Parts: sequence; structure tokens; C-alpha cells
Amino acid sequence: MTTSAARRRHHRLVSGGVVVALAAVNVVDHGLHPPWWVRGLEGVALLAWARWEGLTWSQLGLGRDRLRAGCRWGLGAIAVAAGVYVIGLLLPVTRPAFQDVRYDLPVPGALHKAFVVIPLGTVALEELAFRSVLWGVLARHLRQWQVLVTTSVLFGLWHIIPSVDLGETNRGVSDAVGGAGSAVVVAGTVAFTAIGGLVFGELRRRSGSVLASAAAHWATNALGVLFGVVAWRLDRQG
Repeated sequence: MTTSAARRRHHRLVSGGVVVALAAVNVVDHGLHPPWWVRGLEGVALLAWARWEGLTWSQLGLGRDRLRAGCRWGLGAIAVAAGVYVIGLLLPVTRPAFQDVRYDLPVPGALHKAFVVIPLGTVALEELAFRSVLWGVLARHLRQWQVLVTTSVLFGLWHIIPSVDLGETNRGVSDAVGGAGSAVVVAGTVAFTAIGGLVFGELRRRSGSVLASAAAHWATNALGVLFGVVAWRLDRQG
């Protein structure tokens, strides 16, 4: 076996190891329900593994030279998400999509969820996992479009477990599927989050920075919580 062939084989094994590690993290987190901050530490551990494997900060989307581009793309993504959410909130037909019982919270609780738990507990892990570490290891032996598609599909599959109970917690989802069962909800969630993964991945690719995809990810999740608080209050006032 030549040196280049051995290197490619090693890169593929590392990529497979990252996928297995992510699957284990997903199952353990949803089985044991550790404190939210543990997820952030898991992301840091994955990052440390990638650095130990020789990936540079630039390969991981964390290079200093791309921070400015990441900020520009990230702020643009936040603005777009906010605009879409405003429209969705104002339209009665789409407002139930914001009414998730998990986020029917008092304002202080919603702010803590949006600005602490989501960025440090959800976005940090998932962006470091998919758009940083997995992206970096895959890019050593796959073409860029293959990296984008692979990380997006796996990001969709990552959401299978949390989507099982979504029809019971989200009013818009329960109204949409009716008695169709959780299989429809799971399939829809996987498809929707895979598409989201494509968007986040494209932001990472164009900007060269995970900061851009992390900002879009935060806006999708955290603004949903904040707009959900407003949606519940509008519904009660109505």
C-alpha cells in the first residue's frame, strides 16, 4: 500500500469514527438527558479530537482570517430568519407553528433559553460536530459537494430521536399531521433539518467560517423560542 493510499484509508477511518461518535452522543444525550452544558463540552471534545488528528483551524472553519466573512454572512442569515418569522407570526395560518408547549415560557425563561441554553448547549455542539469536525475530516477525502450533502443528510438523521414526540408538543405540527402518526412527523423533521443542514453548510462553505452557519442555526432555534412566546400571548389575548 502506497503512502497516499494509506493516508486516504486513515482519513476514511477517522471520518467513520466521527460518525459513530456522533451517533453515540445522540443516543446517550437523549437517553440520559444530561444538563444542557454537557452538550457544549461534547462539542469541545470533538474539536480537540480533530486537532489531535492534525486538522488546522482553517480546515475546521475556525480560522481568524475568515471571521469577518463569517460575521457578515451570519448577520445576514439572522436578518433573513427574523423577517421570515415576523411574517409567519403575523399570519394566523402559520402562527400555530410557533406554539410549542416546551417554549410556553415566562419572558426570563425564554431569554435564558434563547441566549444561553441554545447557543451554548445546542448550537455549539451541532455546529462543531457537523460544520466543523465532520466537515473537516470529510473534506480530506471527499469533494466539497459530497461533504455538503453528507453532513446535511447526517444532520437530518441526527434529529430522528427528538422528533418522535414533536407532534405532541407543537400545535402546528399536530394540526398538520392529525392522526397520521409519528412516522410522518419523523420523516418530515429529518427532511426539513437536512434541508436546513444544506443551508447551514452552504453558509459555512461560502464564508469559510462556522460562525456563519452557527449564527443561522442560532437564529432558527432561538428566534423560534422568542417568537413562540409572542405567539402564545397573542393566542391568549385573541
